[in-house]
Amino acid sequence: MAVKPPRWYFSLRSPYSWLAFRELTQNAPDVAESIEWRPYWEPGEVGSRLLAEAGIQLPYVPMSKEKHLYILQDVKRLATERGLSITWPIDVDLDWDVAHLAYFVAQDAGRGVDFIDALHRARWERGLDVSLRTTMTAIGKELGLDPEALASAADDPEIRRRGVEALRAVERDGVFGVPFFIHRHDKFWGLDRLPGFIARVRNAAGAPGGAARSESGSGTVRADLLVPAGDAGHAGGCG
Repeated sequence: MAVKPPRWYFSLRSPYSWLAFRELTQNAPDVAESIEWRPYWEPGEVGSRLLAEAGIQLPYVPMSKEKHLYILQDVKRLATERGLSITWPIDVDLDWDVAHLAYFVAQDAGRGVDFIDALHRARWERGLDVSLRTTMTAIGKELGLDPEALASAADDPEIRRRGVEALRAVERDGVFGVPFFIHRHDKFWGLDRLPGFIARVRNAAGAPGGAARSESGSGTVRADLLVPAGDAGHAGGCG
């Protein structure tokens, strides 16, 4: 049986995914380029119906008010520690199919990572509603991608099919929150666990001592990346 590649599940909804994206791409670009990127999201009405028809049940539990309030505090603290400012978007009845299915269009164009970066900046730095098709159009123009293809991704039957298969992988891998990292049989949930995942991937690739290398192959990951980022008992992830 073929060994599955290292992979991480990200969400355009999660502030912890935003922080993990920044640290993975800036501090461990070699790992970011060697693993699979897989989207995770809670589908809207159409997506939910398609999942039900496919017999797929996501291990997702709605967030309590108490956890939501904690995340607001925790993410502000983590962002401040990293020299970042955050503008909280107002989320009301969002359809996350729009943005996450548009990701497949950008990925096909070889711009998946750029798309994620643009979505994160729009959502967490500018407070925009990234579930709107108009936002997809604007980001398409910003990145030089087909604005209409991004905005209408949720209307494309083939993209919808790929979305169902992506969420089937979520179910199979037992992904219950994001960011979620997997290396063979080892699973790492949350921003705090990213250093361990990076080390595991590099060890398997033959990096001496699992040293955290920069893109040029020298140096190490910043010391602050190796320090737990959240409170004890909280993995720095959204469930």
